[in-house]
Amino acid sequence: MLKLMSFLRPYRTYVVLVVVLTFLQVMSTLYLPNLMSNIVDLGVIKGNIRYIVEVGGFMLLVTILGGVTAVLASWYGSKATAGFGQLIRSRLFQHVENFTLHEFDQVGTSSLIVRTTNDVMQVQQLMNMILRMMVMAPLTALGGIILALYTDARLAPVIVVAIPVLGIGIYLVMGNGLSLFRTMQQKVDRINRVLRENLTGVRVVRSFNRTAYEVNRFDAANLDLTDTSVQVFQLMAIMMPMVMLIMNLSTLAIVWFGGIQINNGTLEIGKLMAFIQYVMQIMFAVMMVSMMSFMIPRGQASALRINQVLSMDPEITDPTEPQEPDGAQGQIEFRHVTFNYPGAEEPAISDISFTARAGEITAIIGGTGAGKSTLLNLVPRFYDVTDGSILIDGVDVRQMSQATLRAKIGYVPQRAILFTGTISENIRYGNDEASDDLVQRAAEIAQATEFIREMPSQFESVISQGGVNLSGGQKQRLAIARALVKRPEIYLFDDSFSALDYKTDAQLRAALRHEIAQATVLIVAQRVSTVIDADRIVVLDEGQLVGVGSHHELLQTCPLYQEIVSSQLSPEEIA
Repeated sequence: MLKLMSFLRPYRTYVVLVVVLTFLQVMSTLYLPNLMSNIVDLGVIKGNIRYIVEVGGFMLLVTILGGVTAVLASWYGSKATAGFGQLIRSRLFQHVENFTLHEFDQVGTSSLIVRTTNDVMQVQQLMNMILRMMVMAPLTALGGIILALYTDARLAPVIVVAIPVLGIGIYLVMGNGLSLFRTMQQKVDRINRVLRENLTGVRVVRSFNRTAYEVNRFDAANLDLTDTSVQVFQLMAIMMPMVMLIMNLSTLAIVWFGGIQINNGTLEIGKLMAFIQYVMQIMFAVMMVSMMSFMIPRGQASALRINQVLSMDPEITDPTEPQEPDGAQGQIEFRHVTFNYPGAEEPAISDISFTARAGEITAIIGGTGAGKSTLLNLVPRFYDVTDGSILIDGVDVRQMSQATLRAKIGYVPQRAILFTGTISENIRYGNDEASDDLVQRAAEIAQATEFIREMPSQFESVISQGGVNLSGGQKQRLAIARALVKRPEIYLFDDSFSALDYKTDAQLRAALRHEIAQATVLIVAQRVSTVIDADRIVVLDEGQLVGVGSHHELLQTCPLYQEIVSSQLSPEEIA
């Protein structure tokens, strides 16, 4: 929690104001029992009406002052903690944006969502309580003890007994609560994961008639969270009855022993009332601590989870002195590239070497699990190679800044991802400064103009979250247009034509060849018809390079390529 306190620095003025205002509020609260004691002893008992009116009026002013300072302290405290939460969320988001795919897999998408929302909210609420109560409670308790002893030290044993008993009880509750709250946040992660998987995979769930199974799975996660929550709140429910019992027993003891002193003439009624009020204020301060003990374990558990994310160093970072390629050709050279996924026993690809030149189309083909997409993902440094190197225009990609590297690349993923917004906004995601003409030109090349023109608002038509109001082929074409509008030196197509019919695929490739004639193009594909016209075809088998050459060369030299071609094309087409 202390690590997160640094996020309060921009709001330290508000924090100082909260402390000062809270101090004034506490002082006014502690001063009131003394004035009440004087009214009873010097006004009521002696019948001095004028004194009652004067001191009563002063008490009213002190009460108003306390109320005003309490409102202002709450207002400034809320501004500080709201800003505190906003800064943590922003820092978390910015830090996560630098994560590699390995870090995402390590923490989990659902857990990152919970940590950025629910956990930050828990810490924010705790910080709000700390700003108010960590100042108010000690001042109230210390001031109450001093003034109670000053009023009548003979009743002090009641305080000496009550406060340690209450403190031990709070300590025991807090000790057991921390582990339970940490467990509860993990189970919030689980229920979030189950819900997210069900929502994103709703088509699969329904097509396989697994709705009942998913309901049972969610119920199991929900009941697991409920059971832990019940344990937590049962533990915390002990707090209030315990505090009230000790408070009432303390009041009873004060009245009992104070009554004896009043009967003996050694204590005035007003002093006894003031002593009771001071003890109540002390107990109130302890109650505030008990309320914090309810929040601290959960806030501490959330703070640990947030710090866990913030303390993770991304595996892929920019070099201290990044290098810039001399030319702007976009030539890619793979030199003995080997890559292992973290925790995997065998490498996904091994000893891959070939060159993709500018102005040429290099296609990568192979069976499922051959390592095609893995090889492509190494170019923009989604992962770093385990051994060997990848060079762009003679510079190792690890020696370039990530911004410079990715500015050279137009990437079309295997699964088309679109964002909520208009069609033109999604296409401009590749280039913020793209003109309307450039956007329309990119859509034409991607063969997307036809279906866009049929939509009510055409390029200003709104795409729903995840592009659910578009077909798979339409989303894929928009993803291709998004890469084209960037006009990069390198194009990476990760099986981007699989959702297209053969006619659209052929039209798109014909338009692409003219548009990206000067760029370096890497295409991962399953169809032979997609790669048949490529300048160079790289054939992979279980992570191994088994052939490089043109279509006709590989038909003569590569048995695996021959099998792939014969499985997709008729003998007449092959001939």
